[in-house]
Amino acid sequence: MALLASAADMWDGLLAAFGLMLVFEGILPFLNPRASRLTLLRIAQLEDRLLRSIGLGSMLLGLLVLYFFR
Repeated sequence: MALLASAADMWDGLLAAFGLMLVFEGILPFLNPRASRLTLLRIAQLEDRLLRSIGLGSMLLGLLVLYFFR
């Protein structure tokens, strides 16, 4: 029974994190759609290698934040 409660808590946390991510992702396009569009166009022109490096750095930073604050 405790395992089911733990799984439910995990899903609640994941859904809350997902919702918060969507809120943060929507702030810039809502406040300044033109700058958001220009930024996306610049990102689309990046080389795959650089984009992968940025993605890896973002994931590692996220893991560090979770490790230290969770």
